[in-house]
Amino acid sequence: MVRLEKEFTYFLTHLEELVKKYAGKYIVIKGEQVLGAYDTLEEAISQTSKTEKIGTFLVQKCNRQEEDYTQTFHSRAIFVNK
Repeated sequence: MVRLEKEFTYFLTHLEELVKKYAGKYIVIKGEQVLGAYDTLEEAISQTSKTEKIGTFLVQKCNRQEEDYTQTFHSRAIFVNK
């Protein structure tokens, strides 16, 4: 299983109830539990990392908009196979 896949699946599965409770907040999910809700991404990470190891929890903006939980990365790297 991909790291934090369980947490992201929990977020998507419970999206409607989470948005009702935490709309617009950055929520911290570990396993299938919300550990906290914060106003900023930075606050969510800094507060949670005091008690949890980085990489063991998911910080997710709690909104219905797909762009809030989907990111696209672009690279200008070109690979040449010789």
